[in-house]
Amino acid sequence: MKISQFFDHHGITENPFSQEDASTDHVFAEHCLTGVYHPGWDKIFGKPERPSTSVVFGEKGSGKTALRLQMINELRNYSRANPRSRCFVIEYDDFNPFLDNFRERLHGRNRQVERAVRKWRLWDHMDAILTLGTTQLVNRVLGQKQEEDPGTRITEEGLQALTRHERRDLLLLAAFYDHSFDDSPLSRWVSLRRKLGYLNITSWKELGIGLLVTLLVLSCGYWLGILQSYWRWILLAVLAGWSVFLWKQFRLAWQAFEVSRQIRVIDRFPGVLRNILARFARNELQGQPIPSRNRSDDRYELLIKLQSVLKTLGFEQIVVLVDRVDEPHLINGSAERMKDLIWPMFDNKFLKHPGFGFKMLLPSDMAPFLQKQERDFYERSRLDKQNLIMSLNWSGESLYDMTNDRLRACSIDPGKPANVQNLFDSSVTKATLLETFSRLRVPRHLFKFFHRLLVDHCGKYTDDEPNWTISRETLHTTLALYQRDLEAFDRGAGTL
Repeated sequence: MKISQFFDHHGITENPFSQEDASTDHVFAEHCLTGVYHPGWDKIFGKPERPSTSVVFGEKGSGKTALRLQMINELRNYSRANPRSRCFVIEYDDFNPFLDNFRERLHGRNRQVERAVRKWRLWDHMDAILTLGTTQLVNRVLGQKQEEDPGTRITEEGLQALTRHERRDLLLLAAFYDHSFDDSPLSRWVSLRRKLGYLNITSWKELGIGLLVTLLVLSCGYWLGILQSYWRWILLAVLAGWSVFLWKQFRLAWQAFEVSRQIRVIDRFPGVLRNILARFARNELQGQPIPSRNRSDDRYELLIKLQSVLKTLGFEQIVVLVDRVDEPHLINGSAERMKDLIWPMFDNKFLKHPGFGFKMLLPSDMAPFLQKQERDFYERSRLDKQNLIMSLNWSGESLYDMTNDRLRACSIDPGKPANVQNLFDSSVTKATLLETFSRLRVPRHLFKFFHRLLVDHCGKYTDDEPNWTISRETLHTTLALYQRDLEAFDRGAGTL
């Protein structure tokens, strides 16, 4: 007997339990993205118009990725409905590029994986977030990878509303943090400057002085006929004329070198950065925050500049979604390394930065480390104010409702949707199913178990003599075997 026959009999078009990852689950994306939420959804998501920080710990398969996708969908819906008060979403879920570049910057024993992750600091997270946000914004301004969604689009009216200082700030952010492989950094920066209409003729003043002094000295020397006899003095006069330009270039080169050394999560080539910074007038750069030191102060100021630009463009709030912490190859599922990577973010000043909301979806393997922290950690992080959820477990009732929602989404007749109770014979009561689902704890185990249950049931019957309901005996036998394999998997001695 085939599983497809079993589903056809119950009026189900496809297997609702075939996918285990929300990012590839088309049933979830097409039918369950809205309406099927974890019981703690309201506390986790909050209000888009007033973004708040949430810290969630959940085991593998508990629905962290599904939560992230649902939050993105809700935030986009909110932005469409409120074009003057949109949310700018930064998905901080791919750590591999940042960690790889960070490790390459270290030397000697510090390049070992354990030592490298321990060297990660709060300003490295801030640099990574500024990189993601700035690159995303520059792409939209330049029309590259522009989405048709009105909730994310940058309009010409919005660009025209930017003040000169905001245009300068966006160009400054792009100089430090725009990171794209589509074009060279200088070409992208020049394209952005033209798009913004930011003209700065005074940035060429030092070069003009050098050229003018050279022309005047050589002209006078030629007119007086003293070029050959007084060539040493003439050379000194020419060098004096170029001294201002050379000093500016030296100062910018040193500044570019310091920035490239301190921004450790992406490559910033000093020569290119010096060339970009040279296109700002000297007075435009005076007093501006430069990320050239091991501290977070300059990064906070740059975050404020990013917020100011986005606010003029119609984005009142910024939401940062942190997920997939256990997936980077340098982390490799190690709870200790995950803790070393994420713990610097637990800073109340950072997590409560005005206009920002951080949604941190973290593996439950990290939760035990909270009990080992000292008083200073809790005073700095103030986790009591961060909407902390220590466990993303699901009750049997919640998983029961989720199962019915997925069956309803895959039913042929929406008016008469399939029900999970109808898949079992009369000996299997609702209480039995609720108890079974509660022992599975999370959606991924539910899907794995249901797939195995259907295989076991259909394997007992032929096409000629099918059985359209699952017996109590099959349910309990399959559950016992699944839990045995699950325990072996948790010990690292088996697979599911």
